[in-house]
Amino acid sequence: MRDVHVTVATVVVRDGRFLLVEEVVGSRTVLNQPAGHWEAGETLLEAAVRETLEETAWEVEPTALLGTYSYQPDDLAYGFLRFAFLAEPRRQHERALDPGILRAVWLTPAELRASAARHRSPMVQRCVEDALAGRRFPLSVLNEGLGARG
Repeated sequence: MRDVHVTVATVVVRDGRFLLVEEVVGSRTVLNQPAGHWEAGETLLEAAVRETLEETAWEVEPTALLGTYSYQPDDLAYGFLRFAFLAEPRRQHERALDPGILRAVWLTPAELRASAARHRSPMVQRCVEDALAGRRFPLSVLNEGLGARG
């Protein structure tokens, strides 16, 4: 059995374009949604907002859960469980981006499809296609804050 890394990703749309990050992974420059690991002490929503700000300098407001996605790369000893959120852009800040992030970019669905070879994982396009298809779950499906904090 593989270990699993719990991650969050944010699908942000503005004027028909999707917010992505261009980042360096190993020796490759890839495209990904703003995404990262869920950290101890935060909710999944807090993680999604934090990762988006750190990687793109955009403050966002999550509006729906897009879905959960699992991915097990053949070349890694662990897999990923991604919670993807739809979010609206609220404000761009002047701040440095996380190390490894080259820039934030806004791409059309056609530009994203044309760059599929540069996607960090198959989850990138799948999340975009699900968003375009109108997939949405209310944020209330998340039962966050149970335990010591809630």
